[in-house]
Amino acid sequence: MSTALDQVFSALADPTRRAILSMLLEDDMAVTDVAEPFAMSLAAISKHLGILSAAGLISQEKRGRVKWCKLEPDALHSASVWMHGFGQMAPLDLDAFEVFLKQALGEGPNRP
Repeated sequence: MSTALDQVFSALADPTRRAILSMLLEDDMAVTDVAEPFAMSLAAISKHLGILSAAGLISQEKRGRVKWCKLEPDALHSASVWMHGFGQMAPLDLDAFEVFLKQALGEGPNRP
């Protein structure tokens, strides 16, 4: 696998980072807003955001004094193509991915 693909799968392996991606499916968010629901320091969240950014899954930009995070869904394309090569995975459907993330995090409509 390529280094870029390794970074995507490594970033997706962590539940905190998957939760952050799920939050960013809704809209761009300030770093402080991303950190709010987590019981960890802002420095720890910043590390997670750095890993997501290095994998190309999010972008970050400074607007005034606030740093904003934005989901970059095209970064999942290479992972989808790689999985599709096994013939067992359909191309990535971002709407279905959003539902999956919400269910995995206990936020979806099918929550027990």
